[in-house]
Amino acid sequence: MNGGHFFQQSARALALPLAFAATVLFQIVLVAAESNGSAQFLTIDLATALRLAGARNIDVQLAREKLAEAYAAEESAIERFFPWVAPGVTYRRHDNLIQNTEGVIEEVHKQSYAPGGTLLAQTEIGDAIFKSLEAHQLMKAARHDLAAQQQETILAAARGYFDLAAAHEAVGVAREALRASTDYAAEIDRAVNAGIAFKGDALRVKVQQQHDAIALRRAEENVRLASAKLVQILHLDPIVELMPREASVVPLSIVSAKESLGDLVSQALAARPETQQSAALLSAAQHAKNGSIYGPLIPTVGGQAFFGGLGGGMNSETGHFGEFEDYVALLAWRIGPGGLFDVGNIHARRARLRSAALTADKVIDQVANEVINSRTRVQSLADQIATAKQSLSDAAEALRLGQERKEFGVGVVLETILAEQDLARVRNDYLNIVTDYNKAQYSLLRALGRLSSTSPPNSSRGR
Repeated sequence: MNGGHFFQQSARALALPLAFAATVLFQIVLVAAESNGSAQFLTIDLATALRLAGARNIDVQLAREKLAEAYAAEESAIERFFPWVAPGVTYRRHDNLIQNTEGVIEEVHKQSYAPGGTLLAQTEIGDAIFKSLEAHQLMKAARHDLAAQQQETILAAARGYFDLAAAHEAVGVAREALRASTDYAAEIDRAVNAGIAFKGDALRVKVQQQHDAIALRRAEENVRLASAKLVQILHLDPIVELMPREASVVPLSIVSAKESLGDLVSQALAARPETQQSAALLSAAQHAKNGSIYGPLIPTVGGQAFFGGLGGGMNSETGHFGEFEDYVALLAWRIGPGGLFDVGNIHARRARLRSAALTADKVIDQVANEVINSRTRVQSLADQIATAKQSLSDAAEALRLGQERKEFGVGVVLETILAEQDLARVRNDYLNIVTDYNKAQYSLLRALGRLSSTSPPNSSRGR
């Protein structure tokens, strides 16, 4: 009881400051937000997004309430050991026939009243013991479920923030491509009007300009959608439109993937709240099974004591009032349904235990698979970043050479258009790879059970 009370106080002591700090931080940033019609633009950084996710997300709050419910269920299970008191007044009245102690049937008119209090305690000790043990394990499972939900929400917030940052930078890429094609279109139009360029070349450039305009509009659409998704995760006002504080997307160094796969899987199995939750549920099922077998062997113990007074008499007499005590003791076993030899209950509890064991094995397999997938993806994307950097450099150089050839009258319009398309595509590829790389690192951090609402202490920019 004391341990559970200490846990509840500790959980509240940790949860309330976190929620308060995140809310205050959000309000401070919101004051600086700029209004634009009915929408509000809010600048946010990754650290703030992670804190808000851990404090304001609806799924986290639901998990927190489930923990409070599980703790209350544990308290209720423990309270089954304690008696209860029922103060009050009892009035009894009898008229007409009754059988006396000698067996004679006679007509009697009598009444009695007994004010006082009843102290009643009746406990199925075996059931209470195993139910309290089961409830304690279910409370631990709910606590680990809250931790798992917090980590999952924080991962979703990190992914949402990276998507938002990438969407904003993609707008810059599309805007730059549109600017280049627009300038090029104006230049070709002047050349066509001067009679030194082919009309078909102008149409080709115009088509590219229109394509870039569509790409820009799609990029702007993606910004709004990414913002709406992150707003939902953080449980903010739906009309708020979020803007990333970081100006550009760069590779982050958050978690090392150089450790052996076996070590990483072992770390994940030891740290993941899901494995601890499944272990607690398995223990709860074990206690429930033991309770169905061994609980009924322990007798039900009960006692009742009445302290007060008794008065009354024949007909309507109210006198003869005096002290009155009554005591009852109970020791019993229950045989049948809900007690000894309840075969159906035993079989059900055993099936639940086997199911919990299989679920625990499934969680272990899932955690190991998440570690392998996340580590593989981090390593693959790290290699892709190096290749994408080289492609970015090559595409920029190809465009420069094409523009030089055009200036000297050697190149053709199609050559320059294709070079601009390649550069825009490579820039978007690099942006997507870096975004996926950062998201994959957070996924690996989540797979290892290390994700929290604060930024990793070893995170740094660049590679």
